[in-house]
Amino acid sequence: MTQDQWEQLLAIIQGETLSPLPVGFIIDSPWLPNWHGASLLDYFSDNACWLQANSSAVNAFPQVLFLPGFWAEYGMCSEPASFGAKCSFYENEFPFAHPLADALDRIPRPDPRTDGLTPFLLRRLERMRPGIEAAGHAVRFAVARGPLNIASFLMGATEFLMALRMEPEKVHRLLDTITAFLVDWLRLQRDHIDTIDGILLLDDIVGFLGEEDFKEFARPYVTQAFAAFDASVRFFHNDAHGLICAPFLSEMGINLFNFGHAHFMTEMRHLAGHNVTLLGNIPPRDVLAQGSPAEVESSVREVLEGLEDTRRVILSCGGGMAPGVPTENIEAFLRAAKSL
Repeated sequence: MTQDQWEQLLAIIQGETLSPLPVGFIIDSPWLPNWHGASLLDYFSDNACWLQANSSAVNAFPQVLFLPGFWAEYGMCSEPASFGAKCSFYENEFPFAHPLADALDRIPRPDPRTDGLTPFLLRRLERMRPGIEAAGHAVRFAVARGPLNIASFLMGATEFLMALRMEPEKVHRLLDTITAFLVDWLRLQRDHIDTIDGILLLDDIVGFLGEEDFKEFARPYVTQAFAAFDASVRFFHNDAHGLICAPFLSEMGINLFNFGHAHFMTEMRHLAGHNVTLLGNIPPRDVLAQGSPAEVESSVREVLEGLEDTRRVILSCGGGMAPGVPTENIEAFLRAAKSL
C-alpha cells in the first residue's frame, strides 16, 4: 500500500467522504498466484515469485486498496504449524493443516520467533521489504488468523464446536494459549517492520456461534488479540455469519469489517453502527469470479441500495478475492464503482 493509499484508508475510517467511493480487496494465495500465472507451491516457496505476483496486482490496479497488501502467508498453515500441526503442501492446491490428536490437552505456548512457519513469514517480509518500498509501497499490517480459526484447525471444526459445549474449560485453556501466541506474533511483526500500523485478523469460525457462545468464547479472545498494540486500523474479516459479532465490533476495538455477501450493507450498518468502516459486499465466487462483467457491474450498483450515508464504506466482495476472478471482472467492478 502506498503512502497516499494508506492516508486514504485512514481518512475513510475517520469518516471523511471520498468520491468516487473507494474500492478494496483482500488478496492472498487463493487468487493471486494463479492470476499471476504461477503455481501455489512456487508462490509459497519462491520469494521472487511472491514479490512479482503482488507487484503485478498493485501495478495492474493502482486505484485499488489491496488489503493487507504484500501479505506473507502459507495459507491456513501459517499459524497452526507453530503448534505442531502437520502441514501438507501441493503444487496447485491449497495447503492443509492436519488436526492434532491432543489439541485440548496442555499445548505449550509457541514462540513465533522460532516455532513453525512464522520465522519464515517474518524473514520473507524483511528480505522483500527493500523491493516493496522501491516500488512505492510499504507493509502496513500485522496479520494472523484469529484464535477460533486456529483452534478449529488444531482440533477439526466439528470437534472444536462440540467441545465448546462438552469441555468448555479445556477450550478456554486452549484459546488462552492461542491468543497469547497471537499477541506475541502480531507484536513481533510490528517490532520488525516499523511501517506497520494496522492489524488484520481473519476468523470465520466466529460466525458459527450463537450469541451466548460468541460472548463467552469469541469476544474476549478476539478483543485481546486486537489489543496487541495500538494500531490505527483494526481490521476484522468474518465472511461466515456476521450478524452475531456486528453489534460488538466497536467495543472489541474493530474499526474495519469485511463480512459475507449474504448480509446487506444496510443491515450491517444498522447492527455495526456508524463508527465501523464496512468492506463489501458482492458475492466473491458466484458473481465476481463466475459472473459476466455486466453481472459484476449490476451487483456493484446493488450494494448501496437503501444506504443513505456512504461514509465509512469501501466497495469490495463479501470475503477475500475468490479463486479464478478474471481481470475483466475486476475492471468491470471498478467501472461500476466509478459511476456511483
